[in-house]
Amino acid sequence: MKIDLTETTASKINKALVQGRRTIGTPAIGMVLTLVIVTDEENAYDALKAANEASREHPSRTLVVIKRVSRSPRDRAKARLDAEVRVGADAGTGETVVLRLYGEAINHAQSVVLPLLLPDAPVVVWWPVNAPVDAARDPLGALAQRRVTDMYTAENPLRELAERAEAYSPGDTDLSWTRVTPWRSMLAAALDQLPCKVSEVEVEGEEFNPSVELLAMWLADRLNVPVRRLLSAGPGLTAVRMETDCGPVALDRADGSLATLAMQGQPDRNVALKRRDTAELLAEELRRLDPDDTYASALKYGVDRLGEPERAQTALAARAAESADVPADAGAADAAEGAETKPKAKAPAKKSASKKADSKTDSKAASE
Repeated sequence: MKIDLTETTASKINKALVQGRRTIGTPAIGMVLTLVIVTDEENAYDALKAANEASREHPSRTLVVIKRVSRSPRDRAKARLDAEVRVGADAGTGETVVLRLYGEAINHAQSVVLPLLLPDAPVVVWWPVNAPVDAARDPLGALAQRRVTDMYTAENPLRELAERAEAYSPGDTDLSWTRVTPWRSMLAAALDQLPCKVSEVEVEGEEFNPSVELLAMWLADRLNVPVRRLLSAGPGLTAVRMETDCGPVALDRADGSLATLAMQGQPDRNVALKRRDTAELLAEELRRLDPDDTYASALKYGVDRLGEPERAQTALAARAAESADVPADAGAADAAEGAETKPKAKAPAKKSASKKADSKTDSKAASE
């Protein structure tokens, strides 16, 4: 059921919600939170679709705040509010109110949203795009216990990472961090099986992807070891390789859905590690409303403390080229000596190095 309201007020919107619930025969409110989505007209449809799917797990009242740009000075001086109230099948398992603000009302969005919040229920604010750097100080963000952003949509994700680290407040989180949850779980489980010390880590992924940087910072922060950031064609994260005193541990995902976990002394295993859509990411974030201290620690580690991706891969390619220039006889002698002194598990590391060297060569040819 949909109810359109033009040049309305918050009081009339509340009355329309009550009327809609009575019309469809569900006067009781069974929602657990209020989700406020701050977006533009272009991205409103996708954001609302993701929120409706997430509401199957978290029934909520969804308020979509769309700030419309007025063309003339006269229109910008006026305050106008249009609303679209959706209940029943049109609103997932909760209620949806699409708010379109015009003119002076844009500067007072919090005054429009405040009377529509569910009483005695937590509030989550989500910016699918164009999120403020300091979400906690934003007028709408100040109403919420949790503030969800997405650095993947930023024009410069690396600069965005540094700015969000400086402006972090308890309750802030980002969908770029949520995307690496399966990777963190898989790597933590793998290390729990090996009573070994990690000495070096390589994180491989596409360029300008904040999820790759966040995973690298989390590993560097938790393991207190050097982390090398390598580039690949994607999609997203493609590999994490760790050198331990028990042999290499590698988690490779080349196609964005199925990954291979290789560990010393164990057969390779295929694990499901698919890229999740926005609805799944949002549903995961709505499961917890307390501050994410792990995210805060990884974010504050500092992206500048990681090596330059291009520089790291250039050094790796140079190292592979040097090994390729060794004469065949000398190489055979070194191989024979290495077979006596080193475990056979070092072979996958050489294979990974040559693979990354090929990736660097392809990237250079493409740029030329």
